[in-house]
Amino acid sequence: TVKINTKSSIRRHSPVIHGGKIPTKSSDHKIIDFSSNITPLGIPNSVKSIIKKNLDKVQFYPDPNSETVISSLEKYTHLSKSNIVVGNGAIEILYNFCFAFLSKTTKVLIHVPTFQEYETAVKLSNCKISYFKSLNLSKNIDSFISKIPKNGCIFLCNPNNPTGELLSKKELLSVIITAKKLKTIVFIDECFIELVPKSNESVISYVKKYDNIFILRSLTKSFGLPGLRIGYACGSKEIIKILQKIKIPWSVNSLAQDAANAVIKNTSHIKKSNLIIKKELKYLENSISILKGFECISSSTNFILIKTKYDSTKLQTKLLKSKILIRDCKNFRGLDNHYIRIAVKSHKDNVKLVTALEKIK
Repeated sequence: TVKINTKSSIRRHSPVIHGGKIPTKSSDHKIIDFSSNITPLGIPNSVKSIIKKNLDKVQFYPDPNSETVISSLEKYTHLSKSNIVVGNGAIEILYNFCFAFLSKTTKVLIHVPTFQEYETAVKLSNCKISYFKSLNLSKNIDSFISKIPKNGCIFLCNPNNPTGELLSKKELLSVIITAKKLKTIVFIDECFIELVPKSNESVISYVKKYDNIFILRSLTKSFGLPGLRIGYACGSKEIIKILQKIKIPWSVNSLAQDAANAVIKNTSHIKKSNLIIKKELKYLENSISILKGFECISSSTNFILIKTKYDSTKLQTKLLKSKILIRDCKNFRGLDNHYIRIAVKSHKDNVKLVTALEKIK
């Protein structure tokens, strides 16, 4: 037998478990999925018709550079094409970024609890990771800034998944300026930024001024396209040039590119989503906070982290009997088996969730 050798980082690697149901049988479609944070409006109808209309395109190779999508994003972001890269979901861009810019000598700082894929992707590069634990980073921002490493990389999610906390532009600017002095890259995940009804704290325009920031965005969350896999990122021309160079050829399929072009121009979808989120976030926080054994962490976006006296895994199993799927948060670094996360959905679905939680004993 041949001895299979591989990198030690790969031997240690274990994939992250995420929320989101994968329907395998017809009865699965009856489950209300609160575990994945997709827009409550779902996929725009325009996208469905575009996919049907362009089905014949799958017999040809897609545009390897997603040129039309980048042109649409240029108008949408008000950035130059040379500042934008498109990928097979935001996740592909994250892994490519880590592969391109991190090595075992790179010091990395990650705020936790947060999206676990940063840590997992970083570990494949054998980096030295420091974690900054806080359920309220805004309160501890000065302390976080004091921990920024030299010649390193820091990861922030804004608004943060799973806490829903939103940092202000002012707070992020303090982070960016300090990091720049220390020659450190600031990776900011803005995958939920469009689903914040109250204010726009995006720092995407700062890409023009600061060459040490990299902004990750997703079309999945804002437009309900998780099955199509398409995301994008914005950064300095130097960063983007390298990411374009190492991209897997044809990673974004032609239907995903067509869907992206349609949704980027459809800003009314986000506006409608945010009206629902604003109203339903308030309803869920008010209704759940009065239940015994449940405490909502204040959120600015389309999901809520809930601290509960119940065991999160047992609670998830109980709710599945009512055809409701929630996110068990015990595998988030910095959380334990007393945290769950729920997405904001339609009022009808949210009422079903509250009713099911009221029955938990």
